[in-house]
Amino acid sequence: MNGWTRLAGPAAPLPADDVDTDVIFPARYLLLLEKQGLGRFLFHGHRFAPDGSAKPDFVLNRPPYDAARFLVAGANFGSGSSREQAVWALADFGIRCVIARSFGEIFAANCAKNGVLALPLAEADHARVMAAAQAGDALAVDLASQTLMCRDASLPIVVTPRVRRALIEGLDEIGTTEADDMADIERFEAARRSRCPWLFADAQP
Repeated sequence: MNGWTRLAGPAAPLPADDVDTDVIFPARYLLLLEKQGLGRFLFHGHRFAPDGSAKPDFVLNRPPYDAARFLVAGANFGSGSSREQAVWALADFGIRCVIARSFGEIFAANCAKNGVLALPLAEADHARVMAAAQAGDALAVDLASQTLMCRDASLPIVVTPRVRRALIEGLDEIGTTEADDMADIERFEAARRSRCPWLFADAQP
């Protein structure tokens, strides 16, 4: 997973509340387990007609939003099931920051370990950012300074140290364990090899 410290680009407005994970990534595609390529199924029921043609009125089908790096939604974004594919699809499409009034708890946790920032904003700041997105203005987020740049204004944001580190260093939970505890893991494995050599295929007879 590629880490990032600063993100800038188009912001797609989706001014709707309670957008659940089945809308973000429909259940009929859950048998697809690879992360790559899932972006084509993002908001599939809203982006495409039954014949597979793109719906021109859906925001992600219109420039500049078809190259969005940000998605600006309403309250309770990502509610519903815990499917991680919803975040995989966003990331594969190119969206690395979702801004909303609030988030489904599991969805927000899944974002952090997949290189996507779930950024809740208070009402006034959210309205300002939504208006900028609807006007076609680009946004920028800087994790180091914890700021969101919107229309010549720098808005302070709060990103926890754990989430900020995961995003900057490109770490999921396994990567964090390897980064923090590899020395302990290697000591344990060496001791186990010494005690139980028969467990290891490369052990000498």
